[in-house]
Amino acid sequence: MGFDGGDGRRGIGALLRDLADGSVTLVRKEVRLARTEIGEAAAGLGKGTAFVATGAVLALLGGLSLLCGIVMILGDQWLPADLYWVAALIVLVVTGGLAAWAAKRGMALLSPSELAPDETVTTLKEDKEWVKQRLTSGATSS
Repeated sequence: MGFDGGDGRRGIGALLRDLADGSVTLVRKEVRLARTEIGEAAAGLGKGTAFVATGAVLALLGGLSLLCGIVMILGDQWLPADLYWVAALIVLVVTGGLAAWAAKRGMALLSPSELAPDETVTTLKEDKEWVKQRLTSGATSS
């Protein structure tokens, strides 16, 4: 049983040794792939955080613009008398829209679907099938 009988059949020991060697190589490659995907997810996390921070800064600047607009447009420069608040409101709406866009973009980059290691999961499923195939057809392979 533990030798090649000349008919192309291999022994169980040789098959198990090949399976173990292949499995070790496979696990090493899977770990390397997982590390790569985690690195990519971390980069996406950093980018998403930057967009959220940008949105927060723009929201703060919008609030400050509102106050500055109220103070600076006290004169009757662009609007008729007693409508100074309209200019400040316009600045608030513009910066608020930009802040909402940046925050939404950042949150999309932080979503679980963007951070999931899809390639690793797929290759692990393929590896499982490969091991099953090797175990079921291993005794008759050459």
